[in-house]
Amino acid sequence: MQVRKQLKRSQMLDFFRQVEAPCLVAMEACGSAHYWGRELMKLGHDVRLISPQFVKPYVKSGKNDANDAEAICEAASRPNMRYVTLKSAEQQVALAACRTYPTEIM
Repeated sequence: MQVRKQLKRSQMLDFFRQVEAPCLVAMEACGSAHYWGRELMKLGHDVRLISPQFVKPYVKSGKNDANDAEAICEAASRPNMRYVTLKSAEQQVALAACRTYPTEIM
């Protein structure tokens, strides 16, 4: 079952708390997607993140949230889709630190 519902950030967790059965939630991978993925996994949902480069071919026209969501849904339905591994908060902090503080100064 697919659900078409526009949600604000403040409504997202409440919506997924009310979903009776655990469901597959596909999102385009970005820094905040890892946070939301962890929160949704705590609620028992199956979360999959898709790299933006794999979503782009499925965007039909124009860049807006509705078209992006449809493209993500289409990409997630592909049997051979490759997913991004969900990162823990600690992994994200370590990754940010590596990018911010280089180990070697020239």
